[in-house]
Amino acid sequence: MSLRRLGWTCLVLAACSGETPKPAADTAAATPGELVLPDSLVLRAPGGAEVWFTDARAARDSAGRPCVERVMEIRTAERTIPVPLLYTGAAPVLVGDTAFRADIWLDCRPGNRYVVSLRTGFPVHVR
Repeated sequence: MSLRRLGWTCLVLAACSGETPKPAADTAAATPGELVLPDSLVLRAPGGAEVWFTDARAARDSAGRPCVERVMEIRTAERTIPVPLLYTGAAPVLVGDTAFRADIWLDCRPGNRYVVSLRTGFPVHVR
């Protein structure tokens, strides 16, 4: 995927979120592999919880093609809950009313699948 195509993909994802993108922070402060992208709403649960893509990192697959891998956080009216150590390259999927499913990504490829509690943010490996 070319950088131009990657840029368009990011813009489309931001536009589809239905939210106004926040201005990106200074990219000079980003560590290698880290990208500065606006937060993006990716899932709404029936109880009002929302799942957002927040931080991002640049990655490459075995052929050298770039992709973006994102971390998530859960936002409710009362609090914000980070989802620890789970970078993904695809939108999560709602599981019932209290959890979502996401695949952990490494080098632009999905790997282990996790179910994440919308109440705690704790991911549990699915076997």
